[in-house]
Amino acid sequence: MSPTPIILDCDPGHDDAMAMILAAYNPNIELLGISTVSGNGIINKVTENALRVCALAKINVPVAQGAGASLLGAVEAASDIHGETALDGAPLPAPTFELQKMHGVDLIADLVRKCPEKVTLVATGPLTNIALFLKMYPELRERIAHIVFMGGSASRGNRTPYAEFNIWMDPEACDVVLKSGLPLTMIGLDVTHQALITKEIFAKLEALDTEVSRTLSGLMRFFAKTYNDVFEMPDPPLHDPLAVAVLIDSAVTKNRFVNVEVELNGTHTRGATVVDIYNRTGYKANVNVALELDFDRFWEMMLDAVDKAGR
Repeated sequence: MSPTPIILDCDPGHDDAMAMILAAYNPNIELLGISTVSGNGIINKVTENALRVCALAKINVPVAQGAGASLLGAVEAASDIHGETALDGAPLPAPTFELQKMHGVDLIADLVRKCPEKVTLVATGPLTNIALFLKMYPELRERIAHIVFMGGSASRGNRTPYAEFNIWMDPEACDVVLKSGLPLTMIGLDVTHQALITKEIFAKLEALDTEVSRTLSGLMRFFAKTYNDVFEMPDPPLHDPLAVAVLIDSAVTKNRFVNVEVELNGTHTRGATVVDIYNRTGYKANVNVALELDFDRFWEMMLDAVDKAGR
């Protein structure tokens, strides 16, 4: 089977860095390029982080800087989780190549247009760039095979009691994606909170003993501390790589195809994803929602990618 061509739209971010490595080093994925979006940090910081992770892991694909604010102009960094650089915890090498001289949305369009196959868009940050692409390049919609996004929740949130951070940052963009009519998969907190970096996983990561694995261990230990400080979770969840993992092996999660809407106006619930698991509204199903994780299957592919990146 030929690898799935993807474009990774991300806001690195500790877990985004791991998603980049999984996308670059699994043979079932063809990583065409990377676009960045404001989220875990302001746009200049997360773009610099993307370039530095590429340098660390020898990832050689075009990278372009995308939207620096939500569709309505909001900007907020998750510095309480990811630190001042948005990727604190270990030094990263200087970038080895320059950014593309085009906006991230235009890079997405260029790569989609040039790829001989339909392309899957994988979003691990706010959905701003994806929504802009759908609005600005409607003629390319038929060239999109699938959109997989890390965001949302069928239960509680992590930015507000009911809203997950990526969706909360730009719920209007999420609304555009949910109403696109394209095949959608949601990787929300229900499943990512099962992808824990346990003590046993840290031991396996450190046993690889390469520059890449040692750097990632430092980054993830910072991530573990902030997650425990903020959310009382001593084993931090590795959210973003799951959006890549489901394209590598669909059996890594168990899903439900249901209707998902996003709350745009609620005083206490803006940014919440309303996941109608039991079809109480009668609305048409539009999203494949991941709910259960095969922990061992996921970590086997993640650690294999880290091992390959370090060779």
